[in-house]
Amino acid sequence: MFTGIIEELGCVASIERRGEGVRVRVDARIVTDGTKEGDSVAVNGVCLTALDVHSGGFAADGSRETLQRSTLGTLRAGSVVNLERAVTPQTRLGGHIVQGHTDARGRFLGAEEHRGSWTVRVAYPPEIKQYLVFKGSITVEGISLTVAALTDEHFEIAVIPKTWQLTNLSHLRVGDAVNLEADVIAKYVERILTVRNERTGGQENSTLTMEKLVRLGYA
Repeated sequence: MFTGIIEELGCVASIERRGEGVRVRVDARIVTDGTKEGDSVAVNGVCLTALDVHSGGFAADGSRETLQRSTLGTLRAGSVVNLERAVTPQTRLGGHIVQGHTDARGRFLGAEEHRGSWTVRVAYPPEIKQYLVFKGSITVEGISLTVAALTDEHFEIAVIPKTWQLTNLSHLRVGDAVNLEADVIAKYVERILTVRNERTGGQENSTLTMEKLVRLGYA
């Protein structure tokens, strides 16, 4: 599990195809501190298992499923990536609960500067529409962010200078694919409502309302 607070910008040293998967090697120094082989590291929001860990970097394997869901397969030598180690019991949860399980790919539409801060616009696919809410959490490239504006096709996020400097958002170009992970709490709420509706034979209205959330104990 992660928090979506990026610790370091790493650089892809190499990426090689291995059957239907890939092995990526990343140059990094901060996230290798205390990391052992087998530990989890998020690379652009994708939870990977660290291999061949040394002071200057690590390697990780990506499966076919990971390549289909994320942008991992589009990385090249020299690509700048967001890195975060998995949380520990002592970690401050500065962002939100991030699993490192990419739900879909979004598309970077652009960024507008406002005297040092930025408004970033990202297009999202229909399959995650139900999980997005105004002022809710969304993970973009492994970064915990807040939805500042929402339409049926894209959302906007407000980015402070620190986040702009310490993540790869400033390296994105219009049209670039980005990894998106919706808030896991929204997924559990959806699942609870779906199962409840199935048990009642569809007699219960499946529309999510405040009254229904209160009845289920969420408020």
